[in-house]
Amino acid sequence: MKNLPCALFIVACCTATAAMAKQPSPTAVFSFGFDDTSPQDPQAADSKRLAALNIELRDMLVQSHCCSIVDLGPVATQAHSVDMRTCNGCDVDLARKVGARISVIGWVQKVSNLILNINLVARDVSTGQVIEAGSVDIRGNTDETWSRGLSYLLRNRLHPSAWLKS
Repeated sequence: MKNLPCALFIVACCTATAAMAKQPSPTAVFSFGFDDTSPQDPQAADSKRLAALNIELRDMLVQSHCCSIVDLGPVATQAHSVDMRTCNGCDVDLARKVGARISVIGWVQKVSNLILNINLVARDVSTGQVIEAGSVDIRGNTDETWSRGLSYLLRNRLHPSAWLKS
């Protein structure tokens, strides 16, 4: 019984700490775009890699415990009809419509089968301001290089934990 006040204090502290912990930010992750400036004909493998990159990005953001992915279903038609890189922040408007606090767009630029780059931009939906942006060059057009490039970009250039809001 002597330890009851101490135990209650510990429980209160743990509860308060958990309540103050930052929650994952609702995040709209739009599909990667593809900017093929290479002299080669388009390859079916590139479309498959883009699809895999979309899944991988969402999984990585969820696993970071910084983002919860919102359903883009209500804005899917609009999202697929524009180039997110050049639409003057239309991603922010679409993200707002689905209740996101963060919008993430990305694209892969293919210069050749040897030189590609992966680009990501995260924006605060309330202000439209860029939170973080980054790019990584990759060498080689393989499933592995695309995956490693995205992983490197999130691990070393962008910091999703900084996207959390109190």
